[in-house]
Amino acid sequence: MKTNILLILGHPSENSFCNALLDAYRKGVESTGANCTTLYISKLDFNVNLSEGYKANEPLPLEKDLINAQELIKWADHVVLSYPNWWGFMPAITKGFIDRILLPDFAFKHHSGKIFPEKLLKGKSLRLLVTMDTPKWWFYLIYRASQYQILKNIVFGYVGFDPIKFSTFGFMRKSTENQRSKWLKKVEQLGKKLK
Repeated sequence: MKTNILLILGHPSENSFCNALLDAYRKGVESTGANCTTLYISKLDFNVNLSEGYKANEPLPLEKDLINAQELIKWADHVVLSYPNWWGFMPAITKGFIDRILLPDFAFKHHSGKIFPEKLLKGKSLRLLVTMDTPKWWFYLIYRASQYQILKNIVFGYVGFDPIKFSTFGFMRKSTENQRSKWLKKVEQLGKKLK
């Protein structure tokens, strides 16, 4: 059975290095014969604000594009999300997308008498491709990659993704064409390995 790969662009612009990274990953995947599809968050029609929060026993209406996105996540064995690090986290549209789709009864389920919820997205792996204008060493040494800890332990790990891996690309502003070319080749290799 072929592996299903879902690529998600979390940068608001398709004219971005984040999208170039996804293209490189796709190129690698295509050499394996795996199934691969791309979701562009900026093309989806949805309200990024989870305005009512997570009210118990009330259905949260989803726009058609978000229902389709959930179906793609169910279909995928491996998800690759590419986005820029802006002000220490992902763009608002990407965070809003996560808020709106990782909902109870889709991503997790609470059971009476249990502290932790059932993880409904178990069996799926995740790779995050993150660009930043922060030097990579600074992000890890000074900021302690706190964003990654949140995403791994509080967001994606909470709903069952495992393993969750990160690839960091920075200092984007100071990067050369040669450096970017090396990064793209590295990501293409990840695609060939379906990692």
